[in-house]
Amino acid sequence: MNEIQEKFLEALRVSLKNGTVCWEEPLQPGQWRELFGLAETHHVLPLIYEAIYRSPAAGKADPQLMTDYKWKAVQLISLQALKTESFLCLMECLNKQEIYPITVKGLICRNLYPKPDCRISGDEDILIPKEQFGKCHQVLTESGLKVVDESQDIEKEYEVSYTAKKGTLYIELHKSLFPPESNVYGDFNRFFEHADERCVEIETEGRKVRTLGYTDHFFYLICHAFKHFLHSGFGIRQVCDIILYASHYGSEIDWDRVLKQCREIHGEYFTAALFQIGEKYLDFHADSAGVPKEWQAMKVDETMMLEDLLSAGIYGYGSKSRMHSSNITLNTAADQWHGRHSSNILKAFFPSAGEMEKKYPYLRKHKWLLPAAWITRIGRYFRETAGTSDQTATEALQIGKHRVELMKTYRIIK
Repeated sequence: MNEIQEKFLEALRVSLKNGTVCWEEPLQPGQWRELFGLAETHHVLPLIYEAIYRSPAAGKADPQLMTDYKWKAVQLISLQALKTESFLCLMECLNKQEIYPITVKGLICRNLYPKPDCRISGDEDILIPKEQFGKCHQVLTESGLKVVDESQDIEKEYEVSYTAKKGTLYIELHKSLFPPESNVYGDFNRFFEHADERCVEIETEGRKVRTLGYTDHFFYLICHAFKHFLHSGFGIRQVCDIILYASHYGSEIDWDRVLKQCREIHGEYFTAALFQIGEKYLDFHADSAGVPKEWQAMKVDETMMLEDLLSAGIYGYGSKSRMHSSNITLNTAADQWHGRHSSNILKAFFPSAGEMEKKYPYLRKHKWLLPAAWITRIGRYFRETAGTSDQTATEALQIGKHRVELMKTYRIIK
């Protein structure tokens, strides 16, 4: 970990307490850009700026540079405030129609931060029973939202995305929290059966919002990070969400159940690494939160996880190579968990129809066109890299192999 990454983590830790860093020595313009660039990559720029701008070091920085990032932060905070208000109004509208979605992640996590709108969200996730989808879809569209991917068969999809025709609100409407067809984490849905019977309400912006019970929601945050780790990684903001949730609601969490369920998904050492990152870098106190001694005793090398998530960006989108590497890690986990033996390198170049459907929607109705989609995918890659020194394929294989070793380190696979 380099000096800027250390400062980034320090500023993030201080921001979670609504404080200011005590940096005296000024940074070079390039170092400031690297620091703020890292913050943007992890979608925590407002948090980092808030923790830095009153410090002596910031006072000695190039005024124009600081002003540029100030306005970026202000715009993000203002936009988030507008999105939050729009979302809460939408929930009230749904409730009036006797539709009571379960809100997860974004809004609920924002509520844990000293300045909620500094924790920005790209979208808001809501969960509803399948039988309420039609009515919910009607209310959403009548409220000025439209389906993002109109080629979808929305009745069959487990998740449908909506965006406001006017405004910036983006909703992901879930019929289940994970895609049931996934042979890697589709089975995670079993932990959330009858979750609507265990729901709680929290208050935010003076209004009550229905959400998962404390144990369910905490475990879901872990599962969501774990899912992205199995793909191409996740960023530091998700660690902040998890440790803040544990710190705030620790006394309400059934820790024994969470540990048991983490073992069932091969994620107990993965989660132990997140706790250790929280304790070492983000002022998390496992004892105060109620983390079982048994879990605290699972000592692992958290530095490897930290290095991976710092380079991953918010959801593993740090580079094209990293994104492509997800085919290797996902297939490795699936094969081991299901006792199969196959070539993960081959699968990296020729993904399954389910994976390809995300970029080639016509496969949803015409799976027999999968070979044509493979050819299109490979041809597009060569057109994009023609005449360049791009080594995306080679790097993807290298990253994939490295991340498979990382999975072994945290006992996700053998």
